Amino acid sequence: MRVYKFGGASVATSEGIQNVARIVSQCQDDLMVVVSAMGKTTNALERVLDALMIDDMVLAQREWDSIIAYHEHILDQLALPHEVIPIRTIPELADKNDYDFSYDQLVSTGELISSTIVQAYLAQSGIECAWLDMTKLLRTDHTYRDAKVDLSASEQLLREAVAESAKRVHVLQGFIGGTADGYRTTLGREGSDYTAALVGNFLNADSVTIWKDVPGILNADPRLVKNTVLIPELRYSDAVELSYSGAQIIHPKTIRPLENKRIPLFVKPFGDPQAAGSKIHADAKGPVQVPVYIWRKNQVLITIRPKDFAFVLEESLNALFEIIHRHRLKVSLIQASAVTISVSVDHTRYVAAALTELASRFTLNYNEGLSLLTIRGTTPEILEQERQGREILLSQTTRRTARLLIKETHTC
Repeated sequence: MRVYKFGGASVATSEGIQNVARIVSQCQDDLMVVVSAMGKTTNALERVLDALMIDDMVLAQREWDSIIAYHEHILDQLALPHEVIPIRTIPELADKNDYDFSYDQLVSTGELISSTIVQAYLAQSGIECAWLDMTKLLRTDHTYRDAKVDLSASEQLLREAVAESAKRVHVLQGFIGGTADGYRTTLGREGSDYTAALVGNFLNADSVTIWKDVPGILNADPRLVKNTVLIPELRYSDAVELSYSGAQIIHPKTIRPLENKRIPLFVKPFGDPQAAGSKIHADAKGPVQVPVYIWRKNQVLITIRPKDFAFVLEESLNALFEIIHRHRLKVSLIQASAVTISVSVDHTRYVAAALTELASRFTLNYNEGLSLLTIRGTTPEILEQERQGREILLSQTTRRTARLLIKETHTC
């Protein structure tokens, strides 16, 4: 049993879907094919939702029609009927006052549509396969937009579905799941990688492969840094560190389900299936030997100070992180002194409410529009070079890792 995950870029065009079929046809093992929404469909569905939330039905319908037309164009090129699309009208929102709930009910349609098209084309190409609905098989709680998976229930449901279909190849959706009472949920952006890892864990897969539009795991984003280097193998612990620091190649929650069962994870180039790519596994020879540059953009630096000048670590730490947790902020860096605490968080739609609450409790300062650069395997020379010409708001340096919170976006 193997698991292949194809991201949005891999299935964005008819040529991409035809390439998926070629890659799948070359695998003779039982195969689980995890599919993301096509291209930028998730972003487009978010625009539909934003229009619905302000009752602009004209704009919502225009955006929705564009999404359907995009998928119909791909169907035409694949010689598949338009009826393949399972959802053709905008899903009705049950509660417009709950953005996160509405988000999951609407945006999840992207994966449902893309996986249906991929399954139909695989079948048309002579690959016997079954389509599985992960909104019924990946059981989650009601934490919309960041759902927590019920591992035991999901494993049982998936195993039963695979056994019942008795097909060698199954096509399913990444990123989405469902509650016991039938509502759709999502696992957080880029959650398709996590889905693939869970499926691999539940079914004791021999390997999981994530197909990307890059040669494998590189030591930096090639769009931001010149002369990047392929990292041929990593230990699980190194991959966790990279993903936590903000590396976009792997979702942060992906590694643990694989590490628990020692399932290797391959990251391979979609355009060159025979290339070795990168391998994350338990028997990697050692830590990464080249410096790794990870950019985490769109950060907000928040600094608090108690209004009564109490010692911050004694009286304010719990309150700060309770507020951060309640507003679902993702912390990327923490630094404290005797009277202040600074945290860097991802800028999301929840930040404004969190800042308002923090300002009511503490003396508050914050800066928006920042980038966090993490350099693993740094040297004094590298650090000096990266500091030049930048305004550094906060820095941390350990033996081999440096983290710089800077104002400007990095360019080559």
